[in-house]
Amino acid sequence: MKNPFLIGEHVYLAPVEVEDLDHYLKWLNDQEVTRFLNTRFPLNRDIEKEHLLSMVKEKDTVILGIHLKEPDKLIGNTGLHRIQQVDRNAVFGIVIGDKEEWSKGYGTEATELMVYFGFQTLNLNRIELEVFVYNERAIQCYEKVGFIREGTRRQARYYDGKYHDIIQMGILRQERE
Repeated sequence: MKNPFLIGEHVYLAPVEVEDLDHYLKWLNDQEVTRFLNTRFPLNRDIEKEHLLSMVKEKDTVILGIHLKEPDKLIGNTGLHRIQQVDRNAVFGIVIGDKEEWSKGYGTEATELMVYFGFQTLNLNRIELEVFVYNERAIQCYEKVGFIREGTRRQARYYDGKYHDIIQMGILRQERE
């Protein structure tokens, strides 16, 4: 394991490194991956490096790479964004960019680790997220972890020539105790 921060059964989370840039470029320029993200434009090395460096410097963000333990390889990233210390909430995000590792439970395990970290270490009270209605695999993952559907932003996502709903979900600390 390379610089582990949070360790699960099959995955560990570690700080994002500039040397991971090639993985992110491959994933974030793959339309099969980005259909589930807010990314719409192709990224080059300079743009993604600048974005990566700015994210790891943000004081209200914790972003970590998702690594398989065996074999040790980077498969995605996850983070808590817009961390509000007074209101004790944050916005959750995740991407499993390595398509070979989709539907194996790694996203659920990484989500569990981040929710635990958010509540137990950062003392958050609420973690929220938004997910596109057509991302059924992610919705199932979030519900398994305990996120509850709180609302719908109707036809808020335009993708592939159609408008789609965005589901708003949240989890409270008391729901995990």
